[in-house]
Amino acid sequence: MPAKREKKSFLLRIDPDLWADLEALASADLRSVNGQVEFLLRDAVRRRIGGVRRSSEDDVRSNSPIPRSGAPSDEPSA
Repeated sequence: MPAKREKKSFLLRIDPDLWADLEALASADLRSVNGQVEFLLRDAVRRRIGGVRRSSEDDVRSNSPIPRSGAPSDEPSA
């Protein structure tokens, strides 16, 4: 079994109104605010890189780069 990766911590300054919105979303989804922010960031990154999804196991073993901003996507634009 692969070793569990420790999550990265960082400080984020955020507008109080946005924080209130995040709290409401998190509550509706039965998540913590931290969990909600992580969920939203993962979703945004997945959309930005064209639906490519990498698990943490793939992150450790894969040598293929993740497409960056501006890279063509296989998904049609909405």
